[in-house]
Amino acid sequence: MNPVLALDAVDHVFADGSAGLRGCSLSFERGMRHALLGANGAGKTTLLQHLNGLLRPSAGTLRRDGQPFDYSRAGLAELRRRVGLVFQNPDRQLFSAQVEEDVSFGPLNLGLDPAIVRARVASALEAVGLQGQGGRAVHHLSFGQKKRVCIAGVLAMEPEVLLLDEPMAGLDAPMQHELAALLDRLAARGVTVLLSTHDVDFAYRWADRLHLVAEGRCIASGPTRQVVRQDGALRAAGQRPPAALALHALLTERGVLAPDLEPRSIDALLDALRITHPGEVTT
Repeated sequence: MNPVLALDAVDHVFADGSAGLRGCSLSFERGMRHALLGANGAGKTTLLQHLNGLLRPSAGTLRRDGQPFDYSRAGLAELRRRVGLVFQNPDRQLFSAQVEEDVSFGPLNLGLDPAIVRARVASALEAVGLQGQGGRAVHHLSFGQKKRVCIAGVLAMEPEVLLLDEPMAGLDAPMQHELAALLDRLAARGVTVLLSTHDVDFAYRWADRLHLVAEGRCIASGPTRQVVRQDGALRAAGQRPPAALALHALLTERGVLAPDLEPRSIDALLDALRITHPGEVTT
């Protein structure tokens, strides 16, 4: 099966001559949860903007469903209908006075029947936990609520691929948990989800596939359990090994846990300890 999106040896050079991407090749399988990890300035945002046509490669090829992408006006419109991007800063994406107006903008531009637009807006707001909030003024919302409105605006387009640039930044722990649950539901419905993050622990417990970027280069890509064991690539991408993985390795070395257990989070690790050592773990 062809990946839904792929970059083939993509370079990007900005107007000032600086390189954003250097020979980057990555593919994104349909219906999976993908996480993009890298330090500040590594090229994560630049990569995401290539995937929905906001930027065009200086060299190399963007492929959609295995075919080179057509950068015509019609091609770009179709790509952005199918591939939605949520910016890190919601104020870059919100431009209407009311929540409902902002969420309905994309579907209205598709020329959909007003009744269909209203149904999509209601469904999208419910998905992000803002049902009944369509009449609120955008400037009265919290930062986290603004992010959710941005996500709703993209969901109302019913995209096949959802791209999110640092979606957890600025959200408290409960809101991060709610957002992760929403992304899980979308992936279960067949939506391909790709997010960028600095949080290797979140990426390890959430993502099906992990992609590492360093200085504009795509240096590792594959199933999450495999990529997190590439210590050199993690360090090059400014990351440490996930805490759950490192702690499990220590507990295995000391004979506390079996090596075939692979807890993907500290909570899962604690659960494994409670099962194997009942009565000894109380936290």
